[in-house]
Amino acid sequence: MTRTLFATMAAVEIATGAGLLAAPGFVATLLLGAPLDTSASQVVGRVAGAGLLALGVACWLARADGAERAGRVVCPAMLVYNGAGAAVLTYAGARLGLEGLLLWPAVVLHAALAVWCAASLRPLARERS
Repeated sequence: MTRTLFATMAAVEIATGAGLLAAPGFVATLLLGAPLDTSASQVVGRVAGAGLLALGVACWLARADGAERAGRVVCPAMLVYNGAGAAVLTYAGARLGLEGLLLWPAVVLHAALAVWCAASLRPLARERS
């Protein structure tokens, strides 16, 4: 279960990270319905892309480790990331009125990945003890 989870998260984060590195304004428009229209926001978008790329690489490397040390570390970290991502994007849509084509699908994806991570933590904890 964790192997598939890590491979799925790796694919999502690597693709999103690469997109933000290459075209942060385009990704922001798809997600939030608003461009990153200053050079500072473009830089922040690219730094976020680099971070997502790094998370994707960590997930990819952890996929072969499963319940071993990497899996036990990466899964809770990705639970926090996906839970926070779902919450922040929900706030952006519900309270800030930002809404791009991919906003709500991204909320659902982050929430689903957070639930999957949480479900994967129980077997990881049992295998560890």
